[in-house]
Amino acid sequence: MARFIASIPKIVVALLLIAAIVNLLIGVFLRYVMIPVTDWLDVDSIPFTWVEEVGEMLLAWLTLIGAAIGVRERNHFTLHVLHFSPAGQAIIDRVHYSLVAIVGAIAGWYGVRLCMLNHTLVTPGLSINLSLLYGSAAVGGALLVVYALSMIVAPPPPRPDGVH
Repeated sequence: MARFIASIPKIVVALLLIAAIVNLLIGVFLRYVMIPVTDWLDVDSIPFTWVEEVGEMLLAWLTLIGAAIGVRERNHFTLHVLHFSPAGQAIIDRVHYSLVAIVGAIAGWYGVRLCMLNHTLVTPGLSINLSLLYGSAAVGGALLVVYALSMIVAPPPPRPDGVH
């Protein structure tokens, strides 16, 4: 059960990615196929302004949840300029993940504040509450904090490729 719960963010990101691809394909189809067809038939064109709004929300959620997953799986960008002993590297890793947790807490805090500030505003095309967009910062920040703290408390074993 714990393994399933831990995989929920990955499942959510996979579903968001599929939704983003479908949204993009719908946008391309409506713009480059349906507009010429409706022009040729001399009928009103199909509005597709909603595609941009949906894509923006999907991108925000993908980015912030994906960043947290990258922290947990140690897939973030690193430069290997200085090499430390294993004990020194453990200290550097803990400082690094502490900073990530602080940044995540700040992002989460301001995400919650943005949700509260904009809870009465809606998007112009679909009238979706803007809290849904800004909620991505709150959720992504919270996941960053949880994952960074888990890397401090119980760091994973060294990777076989030698990357820290």
